[in-house]
Amino acid sequence: MRRLSLLPLLLGGALLSSAAMAQSVPEALTETLSVNGQPMPVENVNETPMAGIYQVQLTNGETFYANADGSYFLVGDLYANQDGGLVNLTEQEGNQERAEVIAAIPEDERIVFRAVDEPKATVVVFTDTSCPYCTRLHETVPELNEAGVAVHYLAFPRTGMNGDAARVMQQAWCADNPQQALTDAKQGEALSGSANCDNPVASQYQTGMALGVQGTPAIILPGGELVPGFVPPERLLGMLGLGE
Repeated sequence: MRRLSLLPLLLGGALLSSAAMAQSVPEALTETLSVNGQPMPVENVNETPMAGIYQVQLTNGETFYANADGSYFLVGDLYANQDGGLVNLTEQEGNQERAEVIAAIPEDERIVFRAVDEPKATVVVFTDTSCPYCTRLHETVPELNEAGVAVHYLAFPRTGMNGDAARVMQQAWCADNPQQALTDAKQGEALSGSANCDNPVASQYQTGMALGVQGTPAIILPGGELVPGFVPPERLLGMLGLGE
């Protein structure tokens, strides 16, 4: 979930029309929220546990909070002060949305390294074959598989779809044995297969961008939490509740 980058525009104020106030607040904000007379690209509006405050999500994934008539905005995270301490509600919702997006990606569009036995957990990793830390993480995959963790790879060429890494990953996804091809590529071996099949590399790259991936490896835990960078297997197992 991305924070609002339109803050300079907010200084001009934003108001709903009186006619819009006859609707429910989320409907009115969705349809008529504007800044300096210009409609905002609102995707949806949801109530929050805080009375009179609504979460606004724009079509580009950015979010902020508004009062009922759109005359005030809040940019940042919303926390609940509970008995066990502060709970980041914004982060929780972002994790849920991320998990839903990941769940919608078919398994046959992923490169999967399965757990040795029945999987105890599954992590999804946005990877780049030119990334040294991705290679380091990949070297730990057998240990993770042995511990009951399935690793599902998605493509995220850091230099974009015009770089060499994008072509190599397209070759891996097009290979007869994608698991071996991806492993070979991470070990620096040149792939000879075609990159011209109907592959999901470009769409996965766009998905990663939308989910806030900024580098690789980017690990998505089962609850949708985004963990950037290399994580040693013992620490990752602990995050998954599988540590000793």
